[in-house]
Amino acid sequence: MPQIFRIGAYRIYFWSNENEPLEPIHVHIAEGKPTSNATKVWITKKGKCYLCNNNSRIDKKTLKNIMDIIEARSSEIIDKWIEFFGKISYYC
Repeated sequence: MPQIFRIGAYRIYFWSNENEPLEPIHVHIAEGKPTSNATKVWITKKGKCYLCNNNSRIDKKTLKNIMDIIEARSSEIIDKWIEFFGKISYYC
């Protein structure tokens, strides 16, 4: 799984096996070891974040701060998604 960046103890990453057809652009967030069912955040066409699930059970305040950083770095995430997967679609 390609790690995009870290925010403190949290890894922001893509899961390398994102199914076929490829799911819309999103990142996973996990503290420690990455897992396929970690917290999942969709990236919208406008670079905003939309919480899909919080399976990692990140507290509300911390998750909001992480999502703010993801939004601020959304263009970087989009570029890395295209570089890794070769195509992109959006949830909304």
